Amino acid sequence: MGGENRPVLGIDFGTTNTVIALAGETGVSELVRFATPSGHTSSAFRSVLSFGEPTPKAPTGVVEGGPWAIEAFLEDPESARLIQSFKTFAASEAFSGTTIHGRRFQFEDLLSAFLRQARNRGGDALRGASDLTIIGRPVIFAGASPDEALAMDRYASAFDRLGFTHRAFAYEPVGAAFFFAKRLAARATVLVADFGGGTSDFSVMRFERKDGEMSAIPLSRSGVGVAGDAFDFRIIDEVVSPRLGKGSGYRSGENVLYTPNRYYASFARWNQLTLMKWSRDLREIREIARTSLEPEALGRFIRLIENDHGYALYQAVSKVKEALSTEQAAVLNFQAEDIDIQAEIRRSDFERWIGRELEMIRGAVDQALDLAGVEAGGIDKVFLTGGSSLVPAVRAIFADRFGEAALETGDEFESIASGLALIGAEPDPTPWCMA
Repeated sequence: MGGENRPVLGIDFGTTNTVIALAGETGVSELVRFATPSGHTSSAFRSVLSFGEPTPKAPTGVVEGGPWAIEAFLEDPESARLIQSFKTFAASEAFSGTTIHGRRFQFEDLLSAFLRQARNRGGDALRGASDLTIIGRPVIFAGASPDEALAMDRYASAFDRLGFTHRAFAYEPVGAAFFFAKRLAARATVLVADFGGGTSDFSVMRFERKDGEMSAIPLSRSGVGVAGDAFDFRIIDEVVSPRLGKGSGYRSGENVLYTPNRYYASFARWNQLTLMKWSRDLREIREIARTSLEPEALGRFIRLIENDHGYALYQAVSKVKEALSTEQAAVLNFQAEDIDIQAEIRRSDFERWIGRELEMIRGAVDQALDLAGVEAGGIDKVFLTGGSSLVPAVRAIFADRFGEAALETGDEFESIASGLALIGAEPDPTPWCMA
């Protein structure tokens, strides 16, 4: 593997965005730039698919990926089917597939379709690349009871279909660690914290540099299936769902019952939102609305799903979460038809809402240290990567434990792909990859 004077690929397939990098033996990586509908390019390719309805000119329907999928969906929400955050299904035995315009798609079908779109939009940089590929994977897959072997089989099948047969898998935080290691001038024990959309992963590694070459000893890894999407869910659950009928009552014969919370749990998780439009749950909600004590609220809920306003809501929630990283308070502003949600959110409230997730992150960090047999004082550097590393309450976990001076950030969205590509360019990348 590697060391054959040819560029290699590093692929960071993420819940929200996918980033791909190229690297050669020079020790320098270059990010692939993807086209966008506006004519610009971006290093991040949204992990989204859109399936158009079959037509005489396109009997199987037009498939788009990334920002092109979002544009196709917004142009024709009545017929286009949008699939978001499907990485969270990878390790789910319960997810046997989904039917789109009469065709059945399993997870590996979705992933291979997405990879094909990414390759097409990546232009010559990807079409001329080597078939040597290092693919990132989370330490712990998302889901209540993730089946790791199933997820890896699905990954392998999807990548094989596109000819990525000369490949290896590496843990995503290991890719970030390799990228970070290029900055080290002396030996160090490093904790790498990688925050994605669906998972938070941690690795402890000991780096040593000898004769200009960097070597590493992996000491431990841990992970937890919560990250950015879970933070979004808390904002939805606390601010949006109550305005759409959560907690409202309805009449059933002589009794008054509460609208089941499970409708809002499914609704607030983005990967399930588009699926809900065709689900039994929505049919049940329509029935409940007939005798609801708050029919207008449930009506707004139904129209939001039926008329595909979820993407606009997703943007509004992401915007307010981002603002809370630098401000003590921010306003959630969402309007669609008669749905008008204006709510000030204080950072202190947001941090209280995500308290359970923060505790789970602390627990995973504790586990990584315990497995490595390293005390907090034995960690020389902490490298934080991923969007949620910018959340002050998340950063505080590491500043309180290891000291602000030990924290390193930068390239929050690109370090994993770059590190994976650089691993592949090593004369022997095997030590960095999974057995």
